[in-house]
Amino acid sequence: MTLIGKPVTQNDNYLSREDYQKNLVRILNANLDKIRLGGGEKAISSHKSKGKLTARERINFLIDPSSSFFEVDSFAAYGMYENYGGAPSAGVVCGIGKIHNIDCMIVANDATVKAGAWFPITCKKNLRAQEIAIENNLPIIYLVDSAGVFLPLQEEIFPDKEHFGRIFRNNAKISSMGIPQISAIMGPCVAGGAYLPIMSDEALIVKGEGSVFLAGSHLVKAAIGEVIDNESLGGAVVQSNVSGVTDYVCENDNDCIEKIRSLVSKFSKRESAGFNRSIPSLPKFSNTEIYGVLPEDTLKTYNMYDLISRIVDNSEIEDYKGGYGKTLITCYARIDGWAVGIVANQREIVKTEKGEVQFGGVIYSDSADKATRFIMNCNQRKIPLIFLQDVTGFMVGSRAEHGGIIKDGAKMVNAVANSVVPKITIIVGNSFGAGNYAMCGKAYDPRFIAMYPNAKIAVMGGAQASSVLMDIKIKQFEKQGKIFSEGDRNKLLDEINKSYEESSSPYHAASRLWIDEIIDPAKTRDYISRAIEICNNNPAIEKFNTGVIQT
Repeated sequence: MTLIGKPVTQNDNYLSREDYQKNLVRILNANLDKIRLGGGEKAISSHKSKGKLTARERINFLIDPSSSFFEVDSFAAYGMYENYGGAPSAGVVCGIGKIHNIDCMIVANDATVKAGAWFPITCKKNLRAQEIAIENNLPIIYLVDSAGVFLPLQEEIFPDKEHFGRIFRNNAKISSMGIPQISAIMGPCVAGGAYLPIMSDEALIVKGEGSVFLAGSHLVKAAIGEVIDNESLGGAVVQSNVSGVTDYVCENDNDCIEKIRSLVSKFSKRESAGFNRSIPSLPKFSNTEIYGVLPEDTLKTYNMYDLISRIVDNSEIEDYKGGYGKTLITCYARIDGWAVGIVANQREIVKTEKGEVQFGGVIYSDSADKATRFIMNCNQRKIPLIFLQDVTGFMVGSRAEHGGIIKDGAKMVNAVANSVVPKITIIVGNSFGAGNYAMCGKAYDPRFIAMYPNAKIAVMGGAQASSVLMDIKIKQFEKQGKIFSEGDRNKLLDEINKSYEESSSPYHAASRLWIDEIIDPAKTRDYISRAIEICNNNPAIEKFNTGVIQT
């Protein structure tokens, strides 16, 4: 094993970097605090006046007291649906928590946000939760409290393949896989949404608050003229004792949560993937020093080994082909005891053995070739892969093209796409163009994917994009016979830069579920360790086969 990293120097450069990153984390935490209020203090007060717990309180009581909740997609819908008053966290809280030491995916409607109504991104978030549960063999607990589809946007959630109906289709598929599903009806459960709890293995319902029916009393009257109240139509006693739709009647939220815990406690012991884990050792350097390693400007260089040294056990790695393809680091290490393979972009400018200069963050033919071989090794040995993305793309130009960069890049993409071991991606800086794909972006099925608060994701860097967009705009103006002054040029450039910065930010990505979470850089080690622990719940790993690779 090789000791990596160097002690930080408390100089002005380090301190300014540290202060910059810590401020971004402060903003991140402030945004999370606001999101966790759901519909706001007034809506929470109204909800609790009915004797009900909030979605997050229900989760806190449901999971083991000594455990923590691994939330996913906290920022879903962030900055979206403002014309409708917003939808914090898309009106549903999702994540993994331990119940009697069993990892479970928990999906809890937040009735303080538009009565738990489903926006288009709410549907996408629920599908992502089910996907995580399937990939990692996790039982699912649904805490249902929803008024149904948000009607003003119904055409964006109802009829397509990845829309509302896909959730119930998944209920059936998940059941056929032998993955337990338990639903608790703790509020309204209306129309198509009524199928979710009833397609689960078992359904609980809270007396006086829970109700389930295909059409509520108002719609029943409009449709067939029958006059009836919701409780008599589909309340707890009716649906449990008359129709037999639900399985357990609960007195209140607390009673319901205790029953869920009791049911989960009787699950059989499940097999694991058996990923290698030894006794954990802390890195030689403090995890908070990552703040001083990362530059304020994501285009500036830094040594990725310094970041890795503050994540891995004992700050030690086995550097695979360390002297070859230096713009990509490929190494074996342990993170909190877990054996991992790390693929990370090196941001420092390096020289090859031939004295050629290679730019940091760019994938060259030799680095792509190295990564391909390393990824195949990890799959052969069933070692989880960690991708640390800070990539500006593949090398371009005649030299690169003549050297077969497309072919070598395709080999790496092929290996990533066909990889069968869990892949966990952290975007620590830039994630541009095809580099996003090669370094296991969302399209390549990472089990979990997160970003740092300072990271960016886009088809190309801001400077290049601004230049291209500016040229297009100028040509449009010229075709219209308009005069384009220097002042107009500067104003337009500012507008383009601002728009591009916003659309490439982690908040923009998280709101649309291109990533699962924005994380504090100092918590990278904890995030990766917990993610691997969750992945370890699925013993089924397919045989690795890359198909056809051009040599």
